[in-house]
Amino acid sequence: MRFENLGLSAPILRAIAEEGYDTPTPIQAKGIPAILEGRDIMAAAQTGTGKTAGFTLPLLMRLDKGQRPSANQVRALVLTPTRELAAQVGESVATYGRYLPLRSAVVFGGVGINPQMMKLRRGLDILIATPGRLLDLYSQNAVRFNHLEALVLDEADRMLDMGFIHDIKKILALLPAQRQNLLFSATFSPEIRQLAKGLVNNPVEVSVTPRNTTAPLVKQWLCPVDKKRKPQLLRHLVLENGWEQVLVFTKTKHGANKLTQYLEQQGITASAIHGNKSQGARTRALDDFKNRRIRMLIATDIAARGLDIDQLPHVVNYDLPNVPADYVHRIGRTGRAGATGHAVSLVSHDEFDQLSAIEQLTQKLLERRTVEGFEPVHDIPASRLGRKPAKPRRPKKPRPEHRDGQKPPAGNRRQAPAGKSNAGGKSRSGGNRKPRRPN
Repeated sequence: MRFENLGLSAPILRAIAEEGYDTPTPIQAKGIPAILEGRDIMAAAQTGTGKTAGFTLPLLMRLDKGQRPSANQVRALVLTPTRELAAQVGESVATYGRYLPLRSAVVFGGVGINPQMMKLRRGLDILIATPGRLLDLYSQNAVRFNHLEALVLDEADRMLDMGFIHDIKKILALLPAQRQNLLFSATFSPEIRQLAKGLVNNPVEVSVTPRNTTAPLVKQWLCPVDKKRKPQLLRHLVLENGWEQVLVFTKTKHGANKLTQYLEQQGITASAIHGNKSQGARTRALDDFKNRRIRMLIATDIAARGLDIDQLPHVVNYDLPNVPADYVHRIGRTGRAGATGHAVSLVSHDEFDQLSAIEQLTQKLLERRTVEGFEPVHDIPASRLGRKPAKPRRPKKPRPEHRDGQKPPAGNRRQAPAGKSNAGGKSRSGGNRKPRRPN
C-alpha cells in the first residue's frame, strides 16, 4: 500500500513526498482511513511507529474541508504530556500542512503566556497543548472550544503516569459532546480503558505492537559494572566504539548534571535536559543534539518523553528505571522507521531487582557483556524468567551470647531483670516505680 491509496489530498501527498516517504507504516495504514471516516480511534502504538503522522495527516485532511476558525476558537485540540512532544507534534503539523491554508500553534508552560494568547486571538485550526498551560489560557478567556471538531490524546498512558488525570477531566468537561476522539497510548492498560469509557464512542481499536514488547530492530545488551565506575565505562564505550550520537538516561536530575559535567571534563560534548532546565535551555540542547553539535544528550525519563530524533543509533541506560515499562519507552528512541539501533544498559549489583523486573516484563533475558578492565567486584546474580528472581543471600546476624560465653537456646525470649521498669514505668511485679534517670 502507498499513501496515494489512503484518500489523502494532493497538497498533503506533495508534502509527504517531499519528506521522502511513499509507504505508510502499519499504524498509518490502519488508522488513517478510519479517522477520515470520522470514527473514534483507540490506538496502541509505541514510539517509532509513525503514530504522530498517523493522526496528523487525516486531521489536516478533514480540517481543510471545513470553515475557518473565529477569534479565540479552536477546531482541533491535541493534548500531549510534555513540552518536547508538543513541539514534535507541532512540527509534524507544520511539515505536512505546509500547502494548506490552516493555522496552528503550540502552547506549553515554562515560557511567556502573552505570545501564546496573541496567536489564539485569530483562532486556530489546530492547537497542540500541554494540560496545565491549556487550563491557564482558558481561565484567562484566551481559548474557547464552542466549534471544536476533534480531540487527540497523545501518549495517554504517560499523561496518567505524570498525574494529569484531574487536568484531563477538567478539560473534557469544557469540550462539546459532539466531536471526534483519537486516543493514542503505548499500551491499553486497565487505567487507559477506564479513561476511554467516558471519552471514545464505539471506537476502532488499532494495535500494531504487542504489549510491553521492545522494538525488534534494537539490539540490546547490558554491561555489569560497579556503580562508582559507570562514568568511566560510559566514556570508554563511547570513545572505543566511536559512537557519535548517544542518548543517555539517568534516574535523577542531579545525576544528569553530574554526568554531563564529567563528560565535558573528559572532552566529550554533552548537554543535560530535565525538569529543572528552562524550556529555552531544553530546546537548545535538543537542537544541538539533533544537529550533531554535541555528541551526547543526558536526559531524565520525563524530559525525554516524546523526543523524536531521526536515525538515533545509540541509547544508554546509565541507570535502570524503577518502572519496568519505562525501559521499553527509553530504548524505543532508537531502531525507528526501519533503522537498526543499539540499547546498552550499565547495570550494577544493587540494580538486580530492576533488571529482573524489566526481563520479566519483556520476557527476554538481556545478553551480558563484561568489558575488560571494568569487571565488577560485586557481580550481578543470574537472571531467570517465569519466576521471582532469586535475591542474593545476606549473612545471618550472630545470636547474642550469655556472659559465660554460651549461646542462649533458640526461641528463648530475653527477659528484663526483676524489678526493672518496662515501657510504662511499671515493674514486672506490678508496682509503680519511677524510671531511673540516665547517667
